[in-house]
Order: sequence, then structure tokens, then C-alpha cells
Amino acid sequence: MEKNLEFPDLLRLIDERSAAFRSVVADAPDLDARVPTCPGWTLFDLVQHLGGGDRFWAAIVGAGPADAPPAEAVAARAALEVPREREALLAWLKASTQLLLDALRAAGPESGCWTWWPASQSPQTAGGTARHRVQETAVHTYDAQLAGGSAQPLPVDLALDGVEEFLFTVCATPSAWPHKPTAFDFHAVEGSSWRLAVDGDGARITRIPAPTASTASTGEDSDAAGASVHGTASELVLYLYDRIKAESLRVDGDAGLLDLLRAWEPEEK
Repeated sequence: MEKNLEFPDLLRLIDERSAAFRSVVADAPDLDARVPTCPGWTLFDLVQHLGGGDRFWAAIVGAGPADAPPAEAVAARAALEVPREREALLAWLKASTQLLLDALRAAGPESGCWTWWPASQSPQTAGGTARHRVQETAVHTYDAQLAGGSAQPLPVDLALDGVEEFLFTVCATPSAWPHKPTAFDFHAVEGSSWRLAVDGDGARITRIPAPTASTASTGEDSDAAGASVHGTASELVLYLYDRIKAESLRVDGDAGLLDLLRAWEPEEK
């Protein structure tokens, strides 16, 4: 079973995916091109969202432990003004990423900070923030590539970490599952697997052994899994972020459970 990406790797991936995002923006024929995976958004809107997010989280990390994001960071995000001219826009976007990277490096991975996931299995630290921002940047790079007609799979190491990061951050909760207890297994063809168990005590995620050759050939997963999703790590991340549909992957068991999971809105996160 793979280890989590180390903090320097997370910073490198934020930098790399941000550069890939800027490359798409630099080559795009039209910044007003629609982004199919972000309904109602243009490529310019996506740039503003990602760059504004980098600046927002830089301020949060820099502020240290807190019960809420800094008021000035919230105000700055609400009043964000982004240049429309392409070269100036790219420079602003690069500077936004640098602000985030500088704040993360200065804080270090164990430094506490506010996050929106206090009840999850992810830490409220600069390291946890970096891990999530990697995925935000990677998925939005995919969005931008798709708008340009040339979407690429997410890098394997990033995507493997991304499946777990999504489950730990977005799915884990102490809120009661309002249906019959069950489990969802996610299997990456690269050899990693995770189980999301849901019941009256909430949702918890664990790493599990990957399917064997015999279970893979028969389509039989552990008897505890109500539904099992199989795909590349990139496909799993894109599915979890609602960029691709379940029909694009192999689903064993009760596929209707996935609809219940998608529709679930826990009371406490």
C-alpha cells in the first residue's frame, strides 16, 4: 500500500499543476470558452476561481490556528479584481500560486490553520491544506484542458493520493448515514483500494487490500461492500469530483447505492 505524498511533493505538485493550468490558459483561443464540467463558467471564471482560491488559502495558512477564516481574507476574496488582459492575467495567476506556496513553506506541514473539514479524517493543518489544494488545482487543470478540447488524465501519483484525500476530507463524517449500513469500495487499477463504511455512527475510510486476480476476474469483492467502483486512479478522482459518470467505470454490486451517496448531505462536516 502506498504512502501519503510527502509535504515537499505536495508543494511540487501544486507548482506543476498550476504551471499546466497556466499553459492551457496561455494557449486558449478564447478566455470566454465554456467549461463543460463547471456549468455556467468560462475559462476566465475558472482562472479567477483558482487564483483567488490560492490567495485565500495563503492568507488562511499564514494566520495560523483559528475558528474561522481571517475576515480580511474573506473580504479580499469577495472584492477580488482580476485583470482581463491575458499576459497580466497569467502573471496574476502565477503570483497567486507563489503566495500559496510561500505561505505553506513558511508554515510547515504541522502548523494548524482553519479548514472547512473539522469533522473529517483530514488534519486542520498546512499539510492538510496543501494536500487538498493539489487536488483542487489538478481537477481544475483537467477542467481547463477539457474546455480546450484536450483533457489529459491526472498524473498517477497525484491521483492515487487524490482518491484517499477526497474520501478523507469530503466523505468522512460523524453524521449518521440515513440508510441501511453498507460499504463502498474504491479500487484503483494501479493497485490501491479504499473502503468507505457508512452507518449510524457516520462515515469512516480505511485502506484495504486490492482485489486478487481471482476476485477481479469474477467481479466478486468483499461481502461487506454494497457497491465497488473500479477504474484508474485518475478516473476515480474525476468520478468523485463529478467530472465523469459512474457509467465510465466498472461498478460491482448495487449501483443505486452510489446515487444515495451522491445525494447525501451530512448535517455536520
